[in-house]
Amino acid sequence: MTLNKSIGLDIGLNEIKAMSLSRQNDNYILDSFSVMPSPSKGMLSESPADEEKMATAISKTIDGLKASTKNVNISLSDTQAYTKVIEMPVLSDKELSQAIYWEAERYIPVALSTITLVFNVLKRPLNSSAGEKMQILMVGAPTTIINKYQRILKMTKYVLSSVETETLAIVRALITPNLPLVIIVNIGEIGTSLMIVRDGILVFTYSMQVGGDAISRAIETDFGLTPDQVEEYKRTYGFSKKGEGQKVGRSTGPILTSILLEIKKTLAFYSQKYKDDSRIQQILLSGNTARLPGIDLFFAESLGIETVVVNPLEMLSNKPLPAEILNSPSDFTVALGLAMKDL
Repeated sequence: MTLNKSIGLDIGLNEIKAMSLSRQNDNYILDSFSVMPSPSKGMLSESPADEEKMATAISKTIDGLKASTKNVNISLSDTQAYTKVIEMPVLSDKELSQAIYWEAERYIPVALSTITLVFNVLKRPLNSSAGEKMQILMVGAPTTIINKYQRILKMTKYVLSSVETETLAIVRALITPNLPLVIIVNIGEIGTSLMIVRDGILVFTYSMQVGGDAISRAIETDFGLTPDQVEEYKRTYGFSKKGEGQKVGRSTGPILTSILLEIKKTLAFYSQKYKDDSRIQQILLSGNTARLPGIDLFFAESLGIETVVVNPLEMLSNKPLPAEILNSPSDFTVALGLAMKDL
């Protein structure tokens, strides 16, 4: 039986990506995808005229899907929200809904009156007397940003079905029951998110405001290239240890090193919290920067952990897939995870 189609919309700094999925039995089927450039000021501008441009760009992107549904799932950049995995004593749903606001005051450094707060129980132990605690994913997003997305979608003919952080979409797209203990490193355009997944459950998440755009700016400055030339340079030479790739590596070294340091801190936190024999077995690289040649070797050699550039499209049952997305599958992780939400 084929269920209704579901649309995931990934609004990036440079591109807007949309995917339409349907599901037949246990199989996900890619119905269509669409990619369009983002307006120059993107979601950063408060100007009504710029919001109209963004609404027009979003409409064109989703129109390209030719999908029957009007409902759209979108994501906020992890740098726009406060996301935390917390532990609490085992509580009923009613008790948790009251207690979560006290916890939020500890972790969210702004007035809760300005925040839209949501939470999800990741793990609830069956035996509360054993001393085990619940694991809760808590997300707080500025209400002004939520309202902005709602306002822009209202200018289109599409309906905003849900808003969630990129972390949730990425975990949904990548995590399978048989996956080993992993850390996901999603290097997006404006930020990098780290996620540790243990036994299929998200146990840690952290984001930093350093991403692919910072890498591009460093290359643009050092080599005197245009933005289009930078992208071609990155794809051609990557971070190899010889030739132009070596020069790119020197130019972007401080940025990659800052990401590397945060990964090391995250791994140290995990080792301290889970004092057992379990060890991170894989690094999963995602995001538009993950496809640059040599970046997986950089992290593997620096951390001594097997590093894999993800291909979330492997879960799709229809083959062959269009070359346009097969050439950069990790770019579509967020859009895919959003599209999976309703299925």
